[in-house]
Amino acid sequence: MSSQIRRVDYFYTSVAAEAGAAVEVLDQLAQLGVNLLAFSAVPIGPMRTQLTLFPEDRATFENAAHNAGLAVDGPHPALLASGADRHGIVASMLRRLTAAGIEVYASTGMANAGCYCYLVHVRPNDIDRAVAALEA
Repeated sequence: MSSQIRRVDYFYTSVAAEAGAAVEVLDQLAQLGVNLLAFSAVPIGPMRTQLTLFPEDRATFENAAHNAGLAVDGPHPALLASGADRHGIVASMLRRLTAAGIEVYASTGMANAGCYCYLVHVRPNDIDRAVAALEA
């Protein structure tokens, strides 16, 4: 399995920092036909949690967010790299991006069952160069 580099969009929203708030948003989106490629939740103070949502289909997500009355910030571009896990894969990707003069300002990844997924946040004007660097 070779690596696949995919451009993805992501959106931010925030919810109250209380049990069940994120579940409500995720349930609403699922009921409206949204499939998420990735999701994260991070506290942004004592009373709020920021959700970062990476929908599989941007138009479906935007329509669902509108219908649910969900205020979102986005879309913002990112890259999703995935493939067969191997020792040093993330370091290799970061090395290629650095050599191309591309700043990675956020990233997250995980590996499981021999596969990896790695979300890479670069500046919007660097997306095309980042794809080229990672596909080289």
